[in-house]
Amino acid sequence: MQIHIDINDRDVQKGLTAILSRGGNLKPLMQDIGEDIARVVEGNFAAGGRPEAWKPSARSRRDSGKPLTDSGRLRRSITVAARNKSVRVGTNVEYARIHQLGGKTRPHTIRPVNGRALFWPGAKHPVKAVRHPGSTIPARPFLVLTDGDLRRIERIAEAFIREGADHAR
Repeated sequence: MQIHIDINDRDVQKGLTAILSRGGNLKPLMQDIGEDIARVVEGNFAAGGRPEAWKPSARSRRDSGKPLTDSGRLRRSITVAARNKSVRVGTNVEYARIHQLGGKTRPHTIRPVNGRALFWPGAKHPVKAVRHPGSTIPARPFLVLTDGDLRRIERIAEAFIREGADHAR
């Protein structure tokens, strides 16, 4: 006795071919992932740090604001650059690194900007310049993804693959 089974895998082959050809241009996927990460970073700023709140700065305590939001420049500077096999989400703001990682600023001289002297209560005036010893800045990581964010990125990639297979039908 002989059993003969024919399997028609034409649709499966067609779907796999579509998925493979879609893999040749991953830039749209990378763009979607980058835009999602940029939304996450925006949420990190809106929450004042995520998953943990950022340590308040003297300015934020004084002004009843959130850290890293004085001018909004850092928050607005987040960019997405997608390529075929990678995506970069980041900023070119010069002070971003120290806020992301923390550290100590270099000693520097403070001079008046609009007047001829500096003023603060209790100082012997006039003060033409002050030598600042540098500041210790705690890390306030704003480029952070949680496990939930990573799972959502996986779902974005899965949807991209499924979409390729659906186009093959």
